[in-house]
Order: sequence, then C-alpha cells, then structure tokens
Amino acid sequence: MSSQPTDAALVAAARSGNDAAYARIVDRYQGAIRAFLRRLSPYDADADDLAQEVFLAGWTELRRLRQPERLKTWLFSIAWRKAKGQARTMARSRQRDHDWQDLRPDSETPQTERAIALRQALAQLPPDQRAAISLCLGEGWSHGDAANVLEMPLGTVKSHVLRGRARLAEILGVGDGQD
Repeated sequence: MSSQPTDAALVAAARSGNDAAYARIVDRYQGAIRAFLRRLSPYDADADDLAQEVFLAGWTELRRLRQPERLKTWLFSIAWRKAKGQARTMARSRQRDHDWQDLRPDSETPQTERAIALRQALAQLPPDQRAAISLCLGEGWSHGDAANVLEMPLGTVKSHVLRGRARLAEILGVGDGQD
C-alpha cells in the first residue's frame, strides 16, 4: 500500500525540477480550485481559464512559497486574487460597454448625425478592430464567439475591442477612451 506524498514533498520535488511532481499537485487540487472559481465566476469557461492561470502562476512562483506544507492555502489565495482581478476587469468591461451604448445611435432615428459620425469613426479603424467591435459591441456577441468567427485568438479579439473602443471615443471626442 503506497502512501501519498505530502504537499511539502511534492513542492520540494517540483522545485528540484521534477515536472511530474507538479503534475501531481495539479491533479490533487485542480478539481477544488475549479469548483471554487466556478462559484465565483458567472461562466464556467472563465473559471476554467482562471484555474489554468492559477496553476501556471503556481508553477512560476513555486520558489516563493515559504511554507510548502501550506500549498493548498497558497494555491487558493492565488485563485482568489485571480478571481478578484477578473471581477475588476469585467466591471471595467461593463462600464466600457455602457459607454459604447451611449455612443450608438438610437434605433428610432437611423442616420442621425450621431449615426453618421459613428459610421465614419468606425471606418477609420483597422478592419480587424472594426470587425471585433462590430460583433462584440454592435451585435452583442461574446469575445469567444467573435474569436471563433474571426479566426483570431481570444486575447487578440479582446485587445481589438479595447483599443477600438478607445480609438472611437477619441475620434468622436467622447470620454477619455480609458477604462
């Protein structure tokens, strides 16, 4: 009957370059970390992405763990910081989306001066940014769906939306174009 290695033993082995030891750490805690993040995040896919970020951060910061026997607590603290960061990002995104809606013309009055100005401003954006803005903000698509349609990485779509929105605000002279 083989006993399971302690967290401290796995940390020591992983620190000495044993990738399999870190894989055992991930196996040991990924279910609990994912479950925790899923309770905090409105979307399972976001929680799964955050869980991957937690274990990547854990791997890169493992040498900084002062008390290897407290590995579980340390990993959950990373998860909590990642979840809070995501919540802040989502709040900023909601605010930018709200600001974007203020830039959009009213549907009852198509081709108003605002609509014309917005169309002209959109025309000044690079095609990739314009497409990402049009799908995510104009059509209300998720970044993930837009990434699939545009055949771009998710991060690129998010960046295009963020930069495009800021550029539109700048062109239209609305807000400061920042968060």
